[in-house]
Amino acid sequence: MGNTFGHLFRVTTFGESHGGGVGVIIDGCPPQLPLDISEIQYELDRRRPGQSKITTPRKETDTCEILSGVFEGKTLGTPIMIAVKNKDTRPQDYDEMAKKYRPSHADATYDAKYGIRNWQGGGRSSARETIGRVAAGAIAKKVLAQVANVEIVGYVKRIKTLEAAIDPQTVTPEQVESNIVRCPDGECAGRMIELIEAVRDAGDSVGGVVECVVRNVPRGLGSPVFDKLEADLAKGVMSLPASKGFEIGSGFAGTELAGSEHNDEFYIDETGAVRTASNRSGGVQGGISNGEAIVVRVAFKPTATIRKEQKTVTREGEETVLAAKGRHDPCVLPRAVPMVEAMVALVLCDHLLRHHGQCGTFKPED
Repeated sequence: MGNTFGHLFRVTTFGESHGGGVGVIIDGCPPQLPLDISEIQYELDRRRPGQSKITTPRKETDTCEILSGVFEGKTLGTPIMIAVKNKDTRPQDYDEMAKKYRPSHADATYDAKYGIRNWQGGGRSSARETIGRVAAGAIAKKVLAQVANVEIVGYVKRIKTLEAAIDPQTVTPEQVESNIVRCPDGECAGRMIELIEAVRDAGDSVGGVVECVVRNVPRGLGSPVFDKLEADLAKGVMSLPASKGFEIGSGFAGTELAGSEHNDEFYIDETGAVRTASNRSGGVQGGISNGEAIVVRVAFKPTATIRKEQKTVTREGEETVLAAKGRHDPCVLPRAVPMVEAMVALVLCDHLLRHHGQCGTFKPED
């Protein structure tokens, strides 16, 4: 019922923001994959709250436990369960929100659908649910790197109107992690941090765009007609909290070009491989990867829960106002970077295994 993602590489997340804990069950991971818990913890540390002055001050170490599916440092091929306990919960911060709907949040829609909701921190609709995705994404990244040397690098491209100048072909993970906003453009990153701090101090929030590049993508991933690679990428990243838009390659900007300007002309490289001289397709043509870098962008709205007073209604249908309490990110973008990477990795890993099952062309490195 909406909690499981993928076909062959399947992940099911569980838990609520202020419940006992959160986590994921991963089914379909190939056996004998070397896996150390530190590789998963590294990705969770990039996602966790309280990591800098521009993120939510909630103090969680997000220490993960592997409860099944791994033995003597290798995957067994059986379901992998990873859990993270919630420690720094403050459900009392949300008492007022038990009766009042937060504008642009999931409160009203969850009530409309289920007639009940966990109002403590948003429950299942909280971004804390993404811990399971990021943990599973760490494993998916490992599969992709071992089988095909695939590299996934996400970064903050824009916050509000501040847009960074970044070359997807050359950006490195080290550049991304060089500052707290995860923008490889140092000068622009400084201005982004100043903007987020000003918005936070005013009790407001701000949104932006995360860009993600995938290098060394094998040709042939994706299936026509309904399982096109870009369609599954869109579904994956658009399932993230606060996501509101998706682009691949030239995206909406491509609509301003003529076909002769937009088309990626072919040529044969020095190895005899078919390549494209440009990459406005974003690495996917006809729903199938063409071997070029995949470049996607995800738009995230401003955080819905803010301290500024706003008009709203109660569960009983009475008009009122709400100035939300609790600990919330003034901008989700810095922590959204590992989330986007994780969802991209889950989609590509699933398609890699599906392609191998159908065509039998990929084999792990010895």
